[in-house]
Amino acid sequence: MVYQIYPRSFADGNSDGTGDIPGIRARLPHLIDLGVDAIWVSPWYPSPLLDGGYDVADYRNIAERFGTLDDARAFIADTHAAGIRVIVDLVPNHTSWDHEWFTAARSAPSGSTERRRYMIRPGRGVDGELPPNNWTAVFGGSAWTRLDDGEWYLHLFDESQPDLDWTNPEVRAEFIDILRFWIRLGVDGFRVDVAHGLVKDPTLPDVAVNEGILESALIENHPHWDRDGVHEIIREWRAVLDAEQAEHGRDLMMVAEAWVHPTSLPKYLRPDEYHQSFNFDFLQCEWEAGLMREAVDRALAGSEAVGSSPTWALSNHDVVRHATRYGLPPETDWRAWLLDGPHDALDAALGLRRARAAALLLLALPGSTYLYQGEELGLGEVFDLPTDVLDDPVWENSGRTRKGRDGCRVPIPWTVAGSSYGFGENGSWLPQPARFAALSVEAQSGDPDSTLELHRRAIAIRREMWIDAGALEWSNKFTREEEQVLCLRRGDMTCLVNFGSEPVALPAGAVVLSSEPLRTDGLLPGPAAAWIRTD
Repeated sequence: MVYQIYPRSFADGNSDGTGDIPGIRARLPHLIDLGVDAIWVSPWYPSPLLDGGYDVADYRNIAERFGTLDDARAFIADTHAAGIRVIVDLVPNHTSWDHEWFTAARSAPSGSTERRRYMIRPGRGVDGELPPNNWTAVFGGSAWTRLDDGEWYLHLFDESQPDLDWTNPEVRAEFIDILRFWIRLGVDGFRVDVAHGLVKDPTLPDVAVNEGILESALIENHPHWDRDGVHEIIREWRAVLDAEQAEHGRDLMMVAEAWVHPTSLPKYLRPDEYHQSFNFDFLQCEWEAGLMREAVDRALAGSEAVGSSPTWALSNHDVVRHATRYGLPPETDWRAWLLDGPHDALDAALGLRRARAAALLLLALPGSTYLYQGEELGLGEVFDLPTDVLDDPVWENSGRTRKGRDGCRVPIPWTVAGSSYGFGENGSWLPQPARFAALSVEAQSGDPDSTLELHRRAIAIRREMWIDAGALEWSNKFTREEEQVLCLRRGDMTCLVNFGSEPVALPAGAVVLSSEPLRTDGLLPGPAAAWIRTD
């Protein structure tokens, strides 16, 4: 059970409106009560924050706004004392343009050692006035920006994030040293950003499908996603982790953010590569029984084929929160809806009911579960942020046609009152809606019907009854067009999810937990889920 913390938005310890490490330490009891096994901290490194911290200026330090290296050491010590592991983000595809390497590359001559660390190339055209190819950036616009001397640098994301050249041995050695630095500081693992990137086709060919989105990695033989060469780098990292694990006598792990086709994902999970990879196939499913079952089957088959274990998540810092996604009409384009609405198309109550049911499905599956901060409170997307506070580069880079990811990054509420609902004493870097008061930790704690208490009970029961329950079997015949119920069994535990609106009968056994109260006739209403234990 891994809990993701987005540091800017978790808890503010020094009342400057931005979350920080002292704030996380102060709120650690919440995570202990929740029952998490590990905490994944999104980037806490020095950064100009032009992409929420994923533009790293120094990989061996802590941003002043978040604290110090001593604060990080104290946080790691606190979590270890509580029996909780720490995973940190590693961002190897690109640096910030404020990184000392890129500062040196800007002023260095063509072909220099400084420039060879990055994907810097001459342009096309008579005087090199055209970019080297037609690639577009994930956040919009060209993936190339011209330097003062006429050469171009590649940035698959924002122009403030120049891509490193992973054919350069110096780059590879640098990141091995970064891994060792954080391991020796005490962290237990790494979540690797853009794990399917790094290696680009050296011929830099134009692409026919040029949307600039991560999902374009689903295209076979894509020139800058999911290249075969990336696996050599991963194996090198795994060898480092295995050696450090043997030396220090503690478990170490890596989990990949690999937006690749489901058939390609098992390659990242081979015994000498990543320990885990996020299952975006499942995360992106609409609220439909057939799609979710098929995604589960694909993930289980892929991980079993290489002797790994699957991972499950419903939300993270990059996607619209699932309590909102599940409340939208089917096949709604989330990006367009965020910008243009109609926002009254959202059925927030329905979305929350489905999210509660999905939590029980998620926690019943074999493998590891990743929970994004606020998910345990049933938080939905903050879709009504004023445009003048938007911070995500997607907003400007898309010509203000896509709102970006700020709505899932709004600071979470802790109390029913206060200028930032307990986040800090002086407001928050993104404004919180008034509806957050009723969703705060304070409001939900002790309420047996609350989403927070549902998660607390479910995580405790999961540890006791599900973790070692065995392999998954589907216990009901299934037709995508007709079936609105998923029923899975693992050992003596059964999870039944009612995707529809009509009540359904439960299998024989003791109901251990349900996401909604059962009807007086014992039927499970919909949408809802229940856990049943049988002899």
